[in-house]
Amino acid sequence: MIHEFIFAAPKPGMSAQAFQDYWVKVHAVNYVSKIHQIKRYLIDTRIPFDGDVGTPPLPHQGIAEIWLPAEEQLASFQSDEFLQGARLDEPKWAAFWQTIVVDTQQTQEILIGPGMQTDPSWIKITYLLKRQSGMSLADYRLQSLGSYASAVSKLPGLRRYIHNHAVDGLYTFSESSFDSIEQLWFDDIESVQAALASPQFRGQVQVARTTLLNPNYLFSMVSREHWIIGPDARP
Repeated sequence: MIHEFIFAAPKPGMSAQAFQDYWVKVHAVNYVSKIHQIKRYLIDTRIPFDGDVGTPPLPHQGIAEIWLPAEEQLASFQSDEFLQGARLDEPKWAAFWQTIVVDTQQTQEILIGPGMQTDPSWIKITYLLKRQSGMSLADYRLQSLGSYASAVSKLPGLRRYIHNHAVDGLYTFSESSFDSIEQLWFDDIESVQAALASPQFRGQVQVARTTLLNPNYLFSMVSREHWIIGPDARP
């Protein structure tokens, strides 16, 4: 099963709120949800947060998370529902030239939460990550799920934590822009702020990042979830 992340930005002149409303209430429901190869579909709408990292900051105002079988991904792109529906609708609301897509492998759940809900009250941070120059992909994958994940999992207030590695296919012809995506769930913005200001973050997580991550390719976004298909997978 592929867990695909699609970072999307509003077209010029469109506000973040109008962009998110159209995405969640129109595009997702009327177009993407009709692509039958998609088994689960979630939209994360961005929440303004002063602590986002990245230079320049990400222009995106949300993330689509899509789960589908790897062997059915090509068929989804060739379907009428995609070609004559979702794709044609995209220019109405999204700056498609700014879209970032990262296909990841099966979810690695480091800290198991109480289960995903259709109307979650939690918020989450999503990080785009890239390994340090000169580090092998195998070493990065090992360390990101080892000492680094162990440090992150001890952040105060953390409710759930996953770390997904990019699929091998993204390295077939060139280097993938990002090597993995991690997501951290908290109760609220105040809990996020407390975690990022904690000794555990500053003394352990940030230190681990200096040896593991390329700081020029580290970006984050705080968001709230909106399930369109799921959390249970449809047949």
